[in-house]
Amino acid sequence: MKRSAYYIAIEGVIGVGKTSLANILAEKLNSKLILEKFDKNPFLEDFYKNKSHFAFQTQIYFLLSRFRQQMNLFQTDMFHKNIITDYMFIKDKLFAYLNLNSKELQLYDELLKLLIKQIPKPDLAIYLQADTERLLQNIQHRNRHYELNIKKKYIESLNQMYNQYFFNYTETPLLIINTTEIDFVNNEEDLNEILKYIQHPPVGTKLYHPKQEK
Repeated sequence: MKRSAYYIAIEGVIGVGKTSLANILAEKLNSKLILEKFDKNPFLEDFYKNKSHFAFQTQIYFLLSRFRQQMNLFQTDMFHKNIITDYMFIKDKLFAYLNLNSKELQLYDELLKLLIKQIPKPDLAIYLQADTERLLQNIQHRNRHYELNIKKKYIESLNQMYNQYFFNYTETPLLIINTTEIDFVNNEEDLNEILKYIQHPPVGTKLYHPKQEK
């Protein structure tokens, strides 16, 4: 897919601050903002109540919704040279492998193979990392009704899976930012440090742990 825009995709576990950072970057970098429409999934609230029963419906809805959104990613206007998203398409596979059973995964994988070849890769991936306790605090603080039934064990599993995936990720330049002890939304100093790293992106993988570097 031909494009002239610089594409930054932000990833991380539920509650880590992906959408908050995406909104900030879009404003600071005069970028087109593409947000994942996760709250439109009609199965999501039921999934958090009964994962085994609603996992497949939830996952297929997300897969097709994310695919449609990604295919429209670069239909942008002339006033934006950058695109910021608060998710990567590959996240769908991570959640599928955590939540689906073996038979469901076989069907899911067949569909994914047909779709993923058409998906553009970001010029820079940003993985926001945090410990489980901080993630749970963030989830509780934002108080979304469909997240009230999320269990600590589920967040721990997600966190382990994301860490394993991104610490072995090599497909694009990657910036890993540990956000456990910083607040880039309310602390301008924390935000400015992150902006410095984003505006001078790594060639390979860069791990940024703010409190260790101060």
